Amino acid sequence: MNPGNFHTKLSLLLVSSLTVMSGATIAPALPAMQAHFEGVEGLWIRLVLTMPALLIVLAAPVAGVIVDLWGRKYLLIPSIILYGIAGSSGLYLDSLILILAGRALLGVAVAGVMTSATTLIADYYLGTERARFMGWQAAFMSLGGVIFLIGGGMLAELGWRWPFVIYLFSLVILPLIIISLSEPHTTNKFEDAGSKQAEVNGEHYRLLSFICFSALIGMILFYFVPLQIPFYLEMLFDTGPTASGMAIAVSTLFGVFTSLSYGRIRGVIGYIPILGLNFGLMGGGFIIVSLADSYGYVISGLAMCGLGMGLMFPNLNVWLASDMPVAKRGRAIGWLTTAVFLGQFLSPVVSQPLVQAYGLQVMFFSAGIVLILFSATIVIIRKKINTYTAF
Repeated sequence: MNPGNFHTKLSLLLVSSLTVMSGATIAPALPAMQAHFEGVEGLWIRLVLTMPALLIVLAAPVAGVIVDLWGRKYLLIPSIILYGIAGSSGLYLDSLILILAGRALLGVAVAGVMTSATTLIADYYLGTERARFMGWQAAFMSLGGVIFLIGGGMLAELGWRWPFVIYLFSLVILPLIIISLSEPHTTNKFEDAGSKQAEVNGEHYRLLSFICFSALIGMILFYFVPLQIPFYLEMLFDTGPTASGMAIAVSTLFGVFTSLSYGRIRGVIGYIPILGLNFGLMGGGFIIVSLADSYGYVISGLAMCGLGMGLMFPNLNVWLASDMPVAKRGRAIGWLTTAVFLGQFLSPVVSQPLVQAYGLQVMFFSAGIVLILFSATIVIIRKKINTYTAF
C-alpha cells in the first residue's frame, strides 16, 4: 500500500465525506417531515436530524478501542455497509419511532467510519503532509456537504423521503475502499516527534480534554445552522427546501477555502490562535445572520461562519494526532468524535428552549456573542493553558 497513491487518497476522502452526510443531508426536509407527522412535537422531528449523534457519542470510544486493538480496516468495512442500510431506512419506514431507530444505527456506523478513517490518515501521513491532507479531508467533507445538501434540498422538493436515497452512496464506493486501503503497520515509522511516547500521561489527558471541550462547544453552536436555518428562512422569507439547502451549503462551501489553506496557516500560527480565529469568525457570522433583513445577508453571515468552521476539524485532528502516542491514537480520535457528535446531539436541546422563549433571531445573536467571547478568552489565556504541545 502506497499512501501517496491516487486511489488511496481518493478512498480516504470519499469515506470522510460520509460523515458530513450523516445529519445535515436531510435538514431541508425537516419542515415537510413536520407536516407529514402532524401533531408530533417539533423537538422529535429535529431529533431525526441529530439522533445519529447520540449513538456516535456512545459508540465512538468503543470504535477507538477496536481500531487500536484489532485494526482500522477491520472496523471500516462493516461500518460502511451498515451506513448504507441504516441511512436509507427513511425511504421505506413510515413510523417516526422506527425512523429514529434507523438513524440510531446510522450513528453506530458513522462512529466506526469516522474513527477508523481519521486514524488511517494519521497513520499514513506525517508532519506537514498530515496537516495538508487533513486540510484536504475537511475541504472534501465541506465540498461533499455542499453537493449533498443541495441535492438533499432538491430531492426534498419531491417529498421528505427522497433525501434518504443519498445514503446509498456508501455502498457505491465500497468496492474502491476494499481494494485501495490496507491495514497500516503501526510501528515507530508512523510516529513523529510529538507522539513517540508509548503511554498516555497527565499532559496528554489535559490536551485531550481541552480539544474535546473545544469541539463540543463548537459543534453545539455550529449545528444551529442545519438545525434552525430552514425554519429561520421560512419564517423571514417564506423560502422552500431548495433555498434552505443552498443557504446551509454556503457555510460548508466557504469552509472549503480555509480547510485547503490550513497547512499554510498552521505553518505561520499555532493551534490556539487558529482555534481563536475559528470561533471568532463563526461568532461574527452568527451575529450577521441574526441581524439580517434579506436572504443575501443571511448567506453572507453563513459564509463567514463557514470560513471559521473550515479550520476547526483539521486543526483539532492534526493537533490530537500529532501529540498522542500512536498506540492510543484510535482511542483519542474516538473521544474527539464523541465530543463532536455530542455537540450535534445537544444542539437542539440547547437551541430549542431559546427559540421558544426568545425567538430564532435572539438565539443566533446569543450564539454569536458566546463564540466571540470564547475566542477572545482562549487567545488571551493561551500561555496559561498547560498542554503537551507548543502553541
